[in-house]
Amino acid sequence: MRIAVTGRTGQVAQSLIERGAAAGHNVIPVGRPQIDLAHGNIEAIRAALEAARPDVVVSAAAYTAVDKAESEPERAFAVNAAGAGAVAGAAAALGLPLIHLSTDYVFSGGGSRPWREDDPTGPAGIYGASKLAGEAAVLAAHDNAAILRTAWVFSPFGGNFVKTMLRLAAERGEVSVVADQFGNPTSALDIADGVLAVAANLAARPDPALRGLFHMTGAGEANWAQFAEAIFAESAARGGPAAAVRAIATADYPTAAARPANSRLDCGKLERHHGVALPHWRGALGAVIERLLGEQGNRA
Repeated sequence: MRIAVTGRTGQVAQSLIERGAAAGHNVIPVGRPQIDLAHGNIEAIRAALEAARPDVVVSAAAYTAVDKAESEPERAFAVNAAGAGAVAGAAAALGLPLIHLSTDYVFSGGGSRPWREDDPTGPAGIYGASKLAGEAAVLAAHDNAAILRTAWVFSPFGGNFVKTMLRLAAERGEVSVVADQFGNPTSALDIADGVLAVAANLAARPDPALRGLFHMTGAGEANWAQFAEAIFAESAARGGPAAAVRAIATADYPTAAARPANSRLDCGKLERHHGVALPHWRGALGAVIERLLGEQGNRA
């Protein structure tokens, strides 16, 4: 299978390139300068996708600076809403199935149970609102599309919470981490495996139940402080840096954008229709940390 993925350096794009190659697929990254989602030029996007000759398109490029989006709403919406819609429109014009990556931030963060696809949305900030607008744009432009909402992404690539915690642990003995926000840590490498399975389903089967909104996160849940403790435990077990975790409240760590207290996603629909269930985040975390520590050792 040939898969075109928007974005070149993002966690999911890099993971998809790696996992796709391992599974015998040809993953072609499509990004700047060929396309710039901030400009939303559907003809340029279509030309770039057509040149890649894919069987499936994965829309993974996004504006992900959650706090900065509060002061750059026009750019966030240009990339995450208009840009996502342009990618979907280009894929539709070429007759290609599309997988679009979205986020838990489309929800308000309230409630006491994991969010389902049919729950009402209510983003608390610009980033979530722009991603929600992107979902609507994708569904309006393309009827052969699956939207995968994911959360708390980590990997050996790019910037993420795991890398930040390892860096801080190397600098100090204690780290303060929020303990009243809960979610599903998710390896981008596992996301890539899930995307490949969904792509195969879309390419092979016209079933409408395979299209639409789905949640896809790692199994299990945690708050950020628990996630940090797990990171340090996995690192220490491998001779890497570790620190004590001081649990704090969201109010003690103010940010420009409000974070959802409940980011947990119910992924049952994805498993029922696509047969996809991602592994538990703890096992995935150990594999990523082992790899990161090995890379640090090679650079030393």
